[in-house]
Amino acid sequence: MTRYKLTIAYDGTKFHGFQRQPKLRTVQGVLEKALFKMTKGKEIDVFGSGRTDAGVHAFGQVIHFDYPGEIPANSMLKAINSLMPLDVIVKDAQIVDNSFHARFGVKKKTYQYRVDCGHYTDPFKRFYTGHYPYKFDLKRIEESIKDLQGTHDFSSFAASGGVIENKVRTIYAATVKFDSVQNELIFEFTGNGFLYNMVRIMVATLLEIGNGRRDVHDFIRLYEAKDRQEARGTAPASGLYLKEVFY
Repeated sequence: MTRYKLTIAYDGTKFHGFQRQPKLRTVQGVLEKALFKMTKGKEIDVFGSGRTDAGVHAFGQVIHFDYPGEIPANSMLKAINSLMPLDVIVKDAQIVDNSFHARFGVKKKTYQYRVDCGHYTDPFKRFYTGHYPYKFDLKRIEESIKDLQGTHDFSSFAASGGVIENKVRTIYAATVKFDSVQNELIFEFTGNGFLYNMVRIMVATLLEIGNGRRDVHDFIRLYEAKDRQEARGTAPASGLYLKEVFY
């Protein structure tokens, strides 16, 4: 068996997330179906760097799998891409040592979140951005986002559906910029791990701070509160992108 590491990108709009689910279209399911064809009926398990929810996109999701026999990495890339639907593409393929694991070897990840700031919902962005038609002060957001950096207990930013008990995570970098051409706020977060819906909850909180509905340094209070109800909102899945995974 030969272990392959693939970097893939996908439009999550028509997927029920990354992880395979019975009778539902998922990214993992599409990949495993392609490998089933390539091996003429042998089931191969695909392992991802992590799950993404329904509607969430990826520029740089990483997967691995063990394949019977060995074919050049570039040939593997071409073969799988020939079987991919139009909303998935394999960007890179490598043969790796059997000790490599797409999930357990992760050191950090970067997520991007895009927010369309137009007054009305743009029909051409509705599946690829969140939408915030209200006034905001960018300087307030820029000041507040600094409080995310460092090691904190993110209990207030973990959705109730999560099963992980330890909610302490380290954020290495958190940035925001405003794209005046696209009229979008673009957030990026790099950390050693992220809880279920954590990025989407943080973005919703930052937008409320920008709108003046919260104190600029409300994250400090929320760390202490450890209460999901205090953070309240969750930004839509449509604006979230898994940008890069680091090993």
